[in-house]
Amino acid sequence: MNRIIFVFFITLVLFPAIVSAQMTAPMSITDTSKKVDTSRQPAFTLKTLSMTPVYVLSMNDNAMIDTAKQFHVAQPLPDSCYYAGEKHLRNIRQLTFEGENAEAYFSPDEKYISFQARGKYPNTCDQIYMMPITGGWAKRISGGVGRTTCSYFLPSGNKILYSSTLGMFNGACPPEPDFSQGYVWPIYKGYDIYVADTDGKVVARLTDDTNYYDAESTISPAGDKIIFTSTSSGNIDLFSMKLDGSDVKQLTHEQGYNGGAWYSPDGKEIVYRASRPKGDELTEFRDLLKKGLVKPHSLEIYVMNADGSNQRKVTNLGGASFSPYFMPDGKHIIFSSNYLDPNGRAFDLFTIKKDGTGLERITYGGGFNSFPMFTKDGKKLIFCSNRNGSQPHETNIFVADWVK
Repeated sequence: MNRIIFVFFITLVLFPAIVSAQMTAPMSITDTSKKVDTSRQPAFTLKTLSMTPVYVLSMNDNAMIDTAKQFHVAQPLPDSCYYAGEKHLRNIRQLTFEGENAEAYFSPDEKYISFQARGKYPNTCDQIYMMPITGGWAKRISGGVGRTTCSYFLPSGNKILYSSTLGMFNGACPPEPDFSQGYVWPIYKGYDIYVADTDGKVVARLTDDTNYYDAESTISPAGDKIIFTSTSSGNIDLFSMKLDGSDVKQLTHEQGYNGGAWYSPDGKEIVYRASRPKGDELTEFRDLLKKGLVKPHSLEIYVMNADGSNQRKVTNLGGASFSPYFMPDGKHIIFSSNYLDPNGRAFDLFTIKKDGTGLERITYGGGFNSFPMFTKDGKKLIFCSNRNGSQPHETNIFVADWVK
């Protein structure tokens, strides 16, 4: 869901008249209604993975990715795509090279990433992939149907959770939002949270409904809790649950958007994005939510305790601040915001102390910069950006060395 904030700026290209494609069989989902206690599965090393690539331009794959062009060995970022002022970023490597690629997050051993991607063609949907941080190949984890988002490795390293609409719309891409309402995000009721192994087999369905949006999932450092966003409260709120989908608890109760949450390194706090509409804005928020839509124009960064208590506002910047992540010291937060751009189109990365002081700008160009995540030692940062795209507004994945 995070990535939808920049879809409005994507330039579509004409679909080629003739596509040479290999065909893959659609995924079977006959057993996805059964919940599996994934925490009891045997330990697994990603080194034993089959390196089978995804099919090239599969017509049964909503992402329609040309893997030879979009996924190959990581390349150093050209000097022309470094921007003055980016003193914390060195040795930036580009991992994807075409289409739309976003929300890339490290595996527990930090040797792999899971992410969502789609090709450069119109009428495509994101699917979930994994690849080594050195690039070179990518493996599709989701089944190629529906729209997917928000993937994250389980602590065992051999499973990935993600949200998908595969149970709705007969497996087709969901309809695009109605922009006659202004710039809006779709909050698809069909999103449910699934768990698949790293060969793509769905082993659990953690939420099982078609009436609510369930997405934006991440896992606590202790590996015992999932935090996610859901509309099951009648609002857009944060919930926690165990890895098997049990013990669901509502954490936020304030009207507005509460989502995109991450745990602190010690698991004691949660950082998230939120809106607090009032008056006419609240009325509009409620009306749009009934239509499965939300306007993301005003989002700030918040922190709370892991049980939902002691909520406090970190930023007061205006605009849209989102995609927050606790830095390894647990005292600072890195996030994305467009508050410096009067047109609201340029998103850069910033850091700030969790008490709201010490704001520092990290990126200074590239159009869109977001979805940051650090390695545990704080030496590497992964993020997504429009810089060095083969087409305007194309979004790719980058890994950089972090310089304090």
